[in-house]
Amino acid sequence: MTTSTAFTGTTPVRPQHRFDEKRLETWMQANVPGYAGPLEVVQFKGGQSNPTYKLITARRSYVLRRKPPGPLLRGAHAIEREARVLQALERERFPVAHVHALCTDDSVIGTWFYVMDHVDGRIVWDATFPEVARGMRPLYFDAMNATLARLHCIDVAAAGLADYGRPGNYFERQIARWSQQVRNDAGDAGRDPHLDQLMDWLPRHLPPGDETAVVHGDFRVDNMIFHPQEARVIAVLDWELSTLGHPLADFSYHLMMYRIPPLGVAGLLGSDLQALNIPDEESYVAAYCRRTGRAGIEHLDFYVVFNMFRLAAIFHGIKGRLARGNAASANARTMVDALAELAERAWREAKKARLPS
Repeated sequence: MTTSTAFTGTTPVRPQHRFDEKRLETWMQANVPGYAGPLEVVQFKGGQSNPTYKLITARRSYVLRRKPPGPLLRGAHAIEREARVLQALERERFPVAHVHALCTDDSVIGTWFYVMDHVDGRIVWDATFPEVARGMRPLYFDAMNATLARLHCIDVAAAGLADYGRPGNYFERQIARWSQQVRNDAGDAGRDPHLDQLMDWLPRHLPPGDETAVVHGDFRVDNMIFHPQEARVIAVLDWELSTLGHPLADFSYHLMMYRIPPLGVAGLLGSDLQALNIPDEESYVAAYCRRTGRAGIEHLDFYVVFNMFRLAAIFHGIKGRLARGNAASANARTMVDALAELAERAWREAKKARLPS
């Protein structure tokens, strides 16, 4: 099964994620302007952390994202934060889906949720863009690059997001957070020797300096919706990990696609970029720097290693949720199976990292 077929489209609502659809319909009638039933509910195959549903009516479709049922880690699955940042970014004319309403009443479907527009367009699961004409591929990469640069140039205070996270010491705090999460999940997910090595290496190689911007936290090709015919991003999805943070952490997470093969997420390593007409890593970095007014990215290797560790920590958390029985996706096993190789590759990148003295 390919990543595309594993995660694309919908399926009947999985037994552990079912809820009272009549109660939801009553809530929709009261809270979503213009809503008219009857309502059909199906579940998206993707959505590792927060179960995500397509709500279908005769006139239009919506998307519902909710906290998963069952025991949750403190501070995780904060869908109210997703709704807030989407609303703020829409006011800044950044490409996101329109949020209709947030529900914090557990009695409706069992957990908090929000409802937003369903955006019709193209979702790309393979970073080589196999379904795009060769001559058009650089335009799609440029569109991704421009969209992320635009996010990082948003004035945080003007957008009403000055309190959306803690500014300063972003890498130090993130390394501590994800390391602690790995330790918390060790009882259910086990331990990985390369994750242990990375948790030791990263704090000892923190780069100097800091910056603050709105960061998406999971900006990769399959978390964007492209225009059906044009090389243009019309919506960025999945803001669960968004916060105020270092923009280079966000950019290097996106850039990580150049240094990993497909491992549960889209990767380019092993692909012939020249034959595919895809810009190489160096030119992609240069385009981002040009858009954000940078001369270069001095500690790029550290940032990439940090993000490979962070992604491995996310996969480790999925492994823990799978063991506890509350993983949101039927395909969580795909991520879990990639964990050991991703952690090993991250440690390999750390050992060869070029860091300024």
